[in-house]
Amino acid sequence: MSNAKHSVVIVGYGGMGSYHGHLITENGRVEVKGTYDVLEERRQASKQAGYHAYDSFEAVLNDSSVEVVLIATPNDVHKDLAIQALQAGKHVICEKPVTMSVSDFQDMVAAADEAGKVLMVHQNRRWDEDFLIVKQMYNERTIGDLFQIESRVHGANGIPGDWRHIKQYGGGMLLDWGVHLLDQMIEMIDSKIVSVRSQLSFILGDEVDDGFEAVLQFENGVTALVEVGTTNYITLPRWYVKGTEGAAVIEDWSLTGRTVTRNNEVDKIEPKPIRAGVGLTKTMAPPSEEATITGVLPEPFQRSSSFYDNFADVLEGKADPIVKNAEVLRVLNLIEAIFKAGETNEVVKDFDIYEPAGK
Repeated sequence: MSNAKHSVVIVGYGGMGSYHGHLITENGRVEVKGTYDVLEERRQASKQAGYHAYDSFEAVLNDSSVEVVLIATPNDVHKDLAIQALQAGKHVICEKPVTMSVSDFQDMVAAADEAGKVLMVHQNRRWDEDFLIVKQMYNERTIGDLFQIESRVHGANGIPGDWRHIKQYGGGMLLDWGVHLLDQMIEMIDSKIVSVRSQLSFILGDEVDDGFEAVLQFENGVTALVEVGTTNYITLPRWYVKGTEGAAVIEDWSLTGRTVTRNNEVDKIEPKPIRAGVGLTKTMAPPSEEATITGVLPEPFQRSSSFYDNFADVLEGKADPIVKNAEVLRVLNLIEAIFKAGETNEVVKDFDIYEPAGK
């Protein structure tokens, strides 16, 4: 591994900005040169954490010792800050959602290409173990071919913070948690999305969505349901997946879960009728104990490197980015389709900008 240290300035020293500081310290391939924030209390917090606090964004850009600018501000200013940094000769890491529209991100990518600099988006949920377990099941056909994948995050605390309630700042859950869950889906399922339908929730009375449900139909036959809720006092499992040989559930981030698969060692056993309400049913009767096998979840898929190791390798010309800008663009395009489907109450088709893996 290279001993090179890549100097980073964190722009926006709030919750995510300070979290990046911890991640960078743990990594060792990059180092925090300092921070910049428009708020004096955050500049003071940065100093207390041991960082140099720049007085202005211009001072960051004019510092020739700064190699990378990491943007962790509210969503609406990502584009302008990133383009200024790229034009000043800095590489850029940007928090998600990188922008609020496809066209804005295309402008950022064009600026990076023109400057010959690296632009990477911090889609960190690609490293979540719950997702990597499902990805492993998808790749290895642990319960047969997966044909239905349900991904949910539920809470009951409403929309967090302040600016996330405001549309012009890029607030709302589709642009917050949604961008993570959709990014996971398109990285896992190498197939074109042929249609999407959605419903956005405005129960809390904000001008932005406090949750949403989207159903994606892929060309390879996989159906994916993605749901985010902030009014859920009883939560559903983080993942529920069905395959041709069984099903699996992951309850939460503690990775509590199981698989249930068909026992191919025994002949098919006809179910016995059970009483269901005021009637009888064989269709919904549970399978006999010997007809299925309950197992543990597989080990998660292993990434070749962490986000920051990969970023450092990209800067040094040793690797391609794990989070590719073409994938980020595809997620933004999908989000626009989900907004459209929710607003029109129609199924949206012929929108996906899919490119097969390896191209």
